[in-house]
Amino acid sequence: MNIALNGKMSPLLIGKEKGLFEEEFAKYDAEISWSEFPSGPPLLESVASNRVDLSYLGDGALIAGLDKNLPFEVIAQTGRGAALSRVIAQSASGIDSIEDLKGKTVGMPAGTTAHVYLLKALKFHGLNSEDIKIINLQPDDAQAAFESGQLDAWAAWEPYVTNNVAKGTAKIIEVDGEILAPGGVIARTGFAEEHPELVEAFLSIYNDIIEWQIANPDEASEIYAKETKMDFDTVKALITAEDPDLRFTDESIEAQQDTIDTLAEIGYIQEKFSFEERINKKYLDAIFNSNK
Repeated sequence: MNIALNGKMSPLLIGKEKGLFEEEFAKYDAEISWSEFPSGPPLLESVASNRVDLSYLGDGALIAGLDKNLPFEVIAQTGRGAALSRVIAQSASGIDSIEDLKGKTVGMPAGTTAHVYLLKALKFHGLNSEDIKIINLQPDDAQAAFESGQLDAWAAWEPYVTNNVAKGTAKIIEVDGEILAPGGVIARTGFAEEHPELVEAFLSIYNDIIEWQIANPDEASEIYAKETKMDFDTVKALITAEDPDLRFTDESIEAQQDTIDTLAEIGYIQEKFSFEERINKKYLDAIFNSNK
């Protein structure tokens, strides 16, 4: 079975580092192959070609994949996502508000949670994507472009936001309002149909890791800090700002529906659809309704 990391700030990383998935799936005589992706869009390509069975996606890639009817099921969420992405600007750029982005060059990886965050931030402040010059860059490429001054601003996630602010080269541009970006845990459809017991076991371990992370923020922060090269205190502040939670809420479903509407309005997805109708809740029900 193939499990993919989508970035480094996820409970899946803790499970990988501690060997928790290998330990559990040995009971099923199942071997795990790990892979890692810089963002959701390239991960989706691997799902479509049967190279990824289980993973998680930011809201942008999740909705784009559902719109294309790619072969995966949404089996849980990763959390509210209120502290996931930010818009940062060059420290000396004179950009102090979202309105100041008008006419500026902004980098972001298309079809990702940062893309959606940027679109919603612009909308909150009476702007749209046509008011700025957007350059589609994966995170590492965007980092190089930001450092060389080719970008005035950048819609990014952690650890890129904190690392650039810590270096003094960037500042966070605040948004008037809260933008939620709940990610989704996914299972490749064919894999789930053939091995539903493995999908349930995967999600159960994922939830156990979440509970462990909440109870052990110091040890969890050490693992994340090592992998992201961020300092311990910053990581701890990030992971304790919002607890992960696999269970969907009315608030998170509404946020996903807003993402669908936002992406449909700019033509990034073909049409609007009901996010709630695309959720397969049977694995969550099995875990949280059990006597475990």
